[in-house]
Amino acid sequence: MKMRISMVAAMAVLWAAGCGIPEEQYNAKVMEADQLKQDLDASRDAHNRLQEEFEMLKLENGKLANRLSELGENVNKLLGDKNALASDLEATRAREEKLRREQEAQKARMAKYRAVLEKFNSMVSSGKLKIRIVRGRMVVEMSSNILFPSGKSELLPEGEAALTELSAILVTITDREFQVAGHTDNVPINSPKFKSNWELSTARAVTVVKFFQERGVNPQRLSASGYAEYQPAATNDTDDGKQQNRRIEVVLMPNLDELPDLSGLGL
Repeated sequence: MKMRISMVAAMAVLWAAGCGIPEEQYNAKVMEADQLKQDLDASRDAHNRLQEEFEMLKLENGKLANRLSELGENVNKLLGDKNALASDLEATRAREEKLRREQEAQKARMAKYRAVLEKFNSMVSSGKLKIRIVRGRMVVEMSSNILFPSGKSELLPEGEAALTELSAILVTITDREFQVAGHTDNVPINSPKFKSNWELSTARAVTVVKFFQERGVNPQRLSASGYAEYQPAATNDTDDGKQQNRRIEVVLMPNLDELPDLSGLGL
């Protein structure tokens, strides 16, 4: 383009010279041609600058589009994290509330146990019975040696006295059921009345249940069971251990509110 303008200018000069144009007009034409050349160069430079700016704007626009996309993803992620945290917080609060209720229920149960335990204090102090917690249940334990003759299911006078005192306590505990359990040592018995320790342990439990009923304990809250020698409290390898195993237990059965919540099983 620059060569073209130069040729035009040269031709204009030759034309002017050949035609005998005055020097002033000739110089004016030369200046006009130079001005056209300068304007064209300026336009070309402006076009190049605009093209560079356009390319830069395209690049910036691409960067901004990428950044906007990233921000959109980040916002979605933050919203997801917020929802997840809200769910976790709600679940945590629910667990805290459940734990609080369980702790309050446990405190109430312990208060009941302490109140019941106080009723037995005098008999525990005199050595007539022991109190144990077995598998979460309170167990009142009395030795068969003070209750029954060896191999028999009839009560001794000493046993009747102890059970009379115990009956007076059980009558005052109105929110419990009582299971009377008979236990023996591992020495086999084979008498005309009892063919095995199963029969002996069960007969002794039934005797105690009937005695409690006669002393005013509600029979609807009583049950009897025999375990023979199969739930020993101590070893049967020693005389002392065998003596501990020959026993009657009165188990204070848990109330419904003390049992685990099984509603989630869907039964």
